[in-house]
Amino acid sequence: MALPGKYVDKMQKLLREEYEEYLISFEEPRYYGLRVNTEKISAEEFYTRCPFKITPIPWIENGFYYDGEAVSPAKHPYYFAGLYYLQEPSAMTPANRLPVEPGDRVLDLCAAPGGKATELGARLKGRGVLAANDISNSRAKGLLKNIEVFGIGNVLVLNEEPGKLADYFAGYFDKILIDAPCSGEGMFRKDKKMIKAWEEHGPEYFSNIQKNIILQAAELLKPGGQMLYSTCTFDAEENEQVIWHLLSRYPEFKIEGIKPYEGFACGMPETVSGNCPELRKTVRIFPHRMKGEGHYLALLKKGEKYEEKKPETGIVNRKKKLPEAFREFLTDFRETFDTGRMELYGDRIYYMPEGLPDMRGIRFLRTGLLMGELKKNRFEPSQALAMALKRDDYRNILDFTVEDARVIRYLKGETLEAPELVSEKKKGWYLVCVDGFPLGWGKLQNGMLKNKYLPGWRLA
Repeated sequence: MALPGKYVDKMQKLLREEYEEYLISFEEPRYYGLRVNTEKISAEEFYTRCPFKITPIPWIENGFYYDGEAVSPAKHPYYFAGLYYLQEPSAMTPANRLPVEPGDRVLDLCAAPGGKATELGARLKGRGVLAANDISNSRAKGLLKNIEVFGIGNVLVLNEEPGKLADYFAGYFDKILIDAPCSGEGMFRKDKKMIKAWEEHGPEYFSNIQKNIILQAAELLKPGGQMLYSTCTFDAEENEQVIWHLLSRYPEFKIEGIKPYEGFACGMPETVSGNCPELRKTVRIFPHRMKGEGHYLALLKKGEKYEEKKPETGIVNRKKKLPEAFREFLTDFRETFDTGRMELYGDRIYYMPEGLPDMRGIRFLRTGLLMGELKKNRFEPSQALAMALKRDDYRNILDFTVEDARVIRYLKGETLEAPELVSEKKKGWYLVCVDGFPLGWGKLQNGMLKNKYLPGWRLA
């Protein structure tokens, strides 16, 4: 691989005696990884079920390597059921090392396409709220799909400039992840096109963007909250120097240690002008030390936690008069929803996360879980709702084994015969599953299941 001379000189100075090992890593194949959705299945159970060979990623509890030249995991029904996300192994590290707990308010500030947001949302276990933001509207649409496939309902998908979020979320979040836009030096082996992009927009271009983003994020974090900054590049101007920029302006921030792994390299305090030995607590991932691409991580804490005043919210919990067709649909659930969190916008009904601020004026693609849509006197449940359910949440189930040919036909949008349901003599909505994991909806009539799998998600 032909590396730019300016880049080679820099890496020789950065790595010194390790530089030759780094060069040799370019002769090795890239590594393919998948990350298990632990909100739907444990890593241990997935390992026993997985239909193709996988091996554990040692520093990611729910991560596995697979042979990307031999198998296509994105075409398997388990992928459509949201059981895993395909992600480069090192890229799994930032979300893994941000200590998210159920009930937290979490922001993924530069979230598309969703590799980190889906992990953060899964770890919330349906409690608290995940706000996933991306400034690009087209990328935010892909982000929304990945979040919905993963079954995350306590979500806001935002499409805003990071600076504008402070008008709505100042001091709101417990945890923030910034996977900052960067020059991508750590991805040269994975994607050779990144070299040309680097020559057009290098570290100097991205450094100012990163510094602005991290200062804007600092305003959104509550006292005592934690923020993880990451890039997929090696340049100190985009890494240690960005962290030093934050610490110089917000001295209440402190660098915290990151759960170690033997392949991690320490951050480099010598790359900043100030005296900050704490930068050694940050982490560099090099491809010659680990089976993954290049990354940088820094975990920070903002001051000390104090008793916060409960903020006013835009959602008032109260009993609401919901459309009759929707209330009838809810009778087929085994557990009840908090109707005080239901909101009707036009013909669509949403189940909102708790404790949201008033968000009038902000750009978003989704607030909460889309339950479905009213069509004249009917209610049609959404694909997002199906993915957010567990098999036993809904009474009417059609559960195929993964070997059943009807699974693929369903994912392609075909109408299906369902002779096993004829004896029930019940028309209406059925939750279609594969091996107990929801895929989407179908509507039963005369032993035939009308396919309601979302057209834009169908298997080609």
